[in-house]
Amino acid sequence: MDWSLVLDLLGTFFFAVSGCLLAARRQYDIIGSLLLGSLTGLGGGVIRDVILGVPPAALAQPIHLVPPVVATVLVYFFMPSVERFPRTLLVFDAGGLALFCTTGTIAALTAGMNPASAALLGVTTGVGGGLLRDVVANRDPQLFNPHDLYAVPAMLGAALTTVLWSLGVFSALAQLLVAAVVFGLRILSLRFGWHVPHAARRSAGPEKPEQ
Repeated sequence: MDWSLVLDLLGTFFFAVSGCLLAARRQYDIIGSLLLGSLTGLGGGVIRDVILGVPPAALAQPIHLVPPVVATVLVYFFMPSVERFPRTLLVFDAGGLALFCTTGTIAALTAGMNPASAALLGVTTGVGGGLLRDVVANRDPQLFNPHDLYAVPAMLGAALTTVLWSLGVFSALAQLLVAAVVFGLRILSLRFGWHVPHAARRSAGPEKPEQ
């Protein structure tokens, strides 16, 4: 069994569900839901493949189009039940982030990129789909939420993947464990409101207008 493909499809599904949930909350029609889910689920992988200079997997392997369709159907039928859990979108987003930051890093390492660049591309793969989703839906990107950890878990996952790969001990089980660590950190950050320091310390006085 090709575990890399399985995990890539699973990550696509998680991200696609988050896109479809956002579309449903914005009251888009089912076509809009499918398009936003597809953009979210496939966007990070397409960015990765374009940077690597290879045909996007979403086009080269049509099976990648299945998860967004499944996600659209599931959200259409089960949205009323899901609405009882307001953070469902963020949970599915965390699942996609955890898997894509590892699969993106592995793809880059396999293509011969150096470890630092591979980790950077892994982070880009992880955050790319969610960023496209939020921008297209005219929503403040979760990536830039000052009261949240988003890129940090992806950075950790990409770094751990690179280290394990360099040590020659990387495996499908190791990838799952790394993804579990990333997912756990992301969920804990949502639960306890963890965030990194802001770009500048705020003063007690009135804010100055931007120059």
